[in-house]
Amino acid sequence: MANLIVRGGRALNGRITPSANKNAVLPILCATLLTDEPVTLRGVPDISDVRQIVGLFQRLGSEVEADFASGLLRIRHGDGLRGEAARLPEGMRSSIMLIPGLLTRLGEARIEGEVKGCTLGVREIDPHIEVFEAFGARAAPEAGALALSAPGSRSQAFTAADHWLDYASVTTTENFVLCAAAAQGISTLTNAACEPHVQEFCAFLGKMGAKIEGIGASRLTVTGVARLKGAEHDFAEDFHEITTFLALGAITGGEVAVRNAHPEQFPLIDRTFRKFGVTIRHEDGWSASRVAGRLEIARPFTSYILPKVEAAPWPYLPVDLLPIFIALGARAEGEMMFWNKVYEGALGWTSELAKFGAHALQCDPHRVVTFGGKPLAPAKVESPYIIRVAIAFLMLAASIEGSSTILNADPIRRAHPRFVENLIALGAEVEWAG
Repeated sequence: MANLIVRGGRALNGRITPSANKNAVLPILCATLLTDEPVTLRGVPDISDVRQIVGLFQRLGSEVEADFASGLLRIRHGDGLRGEAARLPEGMRSSIMLIPGLLTRLGEARIEGEVKGCTLGVREIDPHIEVFEAFGARAAPEAGALALSAPGSRSQAFTAADHWLDYASVTTTENFVLCAAAAQGISTLTNAACEPHVQEFCAFLGKMGAKIEGIGASRLTVTGVARLKGAEHDFAEDFHEITTFLALGAITGGEVAVRNAHPEQFPLIDRTFRKFGVTIRHEDGWSASRVAGRLEIARPFTSYILPKVEAAPWPYLPVDLLPIFIALGARAEGEMMFWNKVYEGALGWTSELAKFGAHALQCDPHRVVTFGGKPLAPAKVESPYIIRVAIAFLMLAASIEGSSTILNADPIRRAHPRFVENLIALGAEVEWAG
């Protein structure tokens, strides 16, 4: 694990072009297995998760032409893929979305070890297995693994299904759509996830010839087609990264502008920023943050309650962004309650804030209250394996005069290429160490 050394106290200013959303890139990479025609992707970020999936494709025998400097990726999964190489990459939750493509191309797939991502809490695979079984796949436990087999031939790998999720899971929704696109007949999913990256993923499958109705809503109808074709796709900017750099500008007292082609995704994010005294404006394809004076929690009209930020599946504020706003809460004058309605293990890291001198009280596994405006000092803090927690610590460190160290900050590389280079371009003093 690498560490970040941050010499804070500088206002960050300038313009940033963000990368693509890894939560759109990874499922789209998995979707390419459903066709044997060429696929061209532009704007692919050079992150570790992408390289892991590309490495798997190369081991399978697929044709891969990758230029990570320009973000261009060309893929063709021809005939004769090597089934013995089909081992799901560990350490990344998205690898479970390789299963529909592997079942379609090879007739079988295996889950070995743990398919997991950030340490956010219990992240079960049972909802995924339920989806695969709904389409006729068979799951059989083996020693240290789970073997899955397709119900039919490649021309009819799955049978259409109707399914109702008990939770609007992004990856489970995407696995359903992958199976449904390759199934004969009409499939429906109720309580589907509808995040922007899910919408981008469905739009890409539409370019491949899939017929999907209800994109952006909680009920999806997918009509399977006999054969999916190749496609070209340019990735949109990542709203997580846009929000991150806007928050970095705000917490350091600077003004950062970030390219943003989809400001229609931001009304709730903008309103959440306003709770901390941050104004966001969207003009001519760019978004910028500004603080008039200091960060200060806006007092609610209901005087006897704490102001709060609630995070849950879209169209709520995304839970992945909650640590960014917790960092703002630790810095801003006033109290704020943060409520993670999804993961029960995603807030334990807030005890590390005390090393900076910040005050935070964890009420239960899902809620924490910050008491901001306290004098803060540089510190050495340890990040759990959660991408935006490492960034939240970096935000605070960047706002404090002096040198701080973020231990185990490597998860940032899973989502944000050139993150440190972008920070330096904005005027930060930050470097990787170890």
